[in-house]
Amino acid sequence: MLVLAIESSCDDTAAAVVEADRRRVLANRISSQHDIHRPFGGIVPELASRRHIEMIQPVVAAALQDAGLTLDDIQLLAATQGPGLVGSLLVGFTFAKAVALARHLPCVGVNHLAGHLLACLLEPLAPDFPYTALLVSGGNTALFRVEGPAAFVCMGRTLDDAAGEAFDKVAKMLGLGYPGGPLIARLAEHGDPTAFNFPRAWLDKERFTFSFSGLKTAVRNVLPANGRPDAAAIPDICASFQAAVSEVLVEKSLLAARENGHKRVVLGGGVAANQHLRVQLAKRCREEGLSLFLPSPIFCTDNAAMIAMAGFYAFQAGEISGPDADAYSRAHLH
Repeated sequence: MLVLAIESSCDDTAAAVVEADRRRVLANRISSQHDIHRPFGGIVPELASRRHIEMIQPVVAAALQDAGLTLDDIQLLAATQGPGLVGSLLVGFTFAKAVALARHLPCVGVNHLAGHLLACLLEPLAPDFPYTALLVSGGNTALFRVEGPAAFVCMGRTLDDAAGEAFDKVAKMLGLGYPGGPLIARLAEHGDPTAFNFPRAWLDKERFTFSFSGLKTAVRNVLPANGRPDAAAIPDICASFQAAVSEVLVEKSLLAARENGHKRVVLGGGVAANQHLRVQLAKRCREEGLSLFLPSPIFCTDNAAMIAMAGFYAFQAGEISGPDADAYSRAHLH
């Protein structure tokens, strides 16, 4: 089945064409807005939605051209319905519904989190079901038991900031700019991860919830009174902060896999592109005799190919979105 998918939950306008039953990506286009939001140190929702309006048609057209197809070839429309910035979501979801209505095609609204949990299926070596998944991004940090392509059970999520949000906020404290995750990771390569003994918020090791607010406070507390850290100390702060975040994510993922009796662990979400996290999780999975499945970095960050897969399986499960279906800014995946 040929699926045209759209992702516009935040600040990336993305479109993909996927032969979903064969898990084959024919086109995957992403238009980033980093240059627009960088001067503000974060995403400005109004600017994001305006840029989506400008880019949605060109990005979809480019994806179809890359795939060597036209709308006449498409059999299913899928678009992110939520969660995310509602103005941004409305652009992509409304566009998909309009195309589906004009072309007499089915349309499926997709939960953005489901896309991240299934992104690993786009890789040549994909996991069988069930598996334990760690979803870690700028807006979400949670552990899931994935029982099937449309069956997700949340085991626990962050009580405050998501891990990616913590990266961005610490980067802002250090005066590094936006987006913070890649900047911290780059500087951490030249730092000592043991230089600062930042806290690990275990919240009782038998639980699957996360908290990163205390870690942010700990970083702030090592900064000088004027808030401007010594340039020589920044790589060590970055490395120590990254190590603290990664250790909790890794160990709780292994704990969840043991609780589920799973031998397969999956990583998904924008922070899943962090090389330190990938290396540490791979190391611990080898030690525990678990198989780890990692999406390519392009499928970690927001993309429409993962939405195509989630939409395809939702459609197979009988889901369909009518013309009056609305986007939603908040919704947990259960």
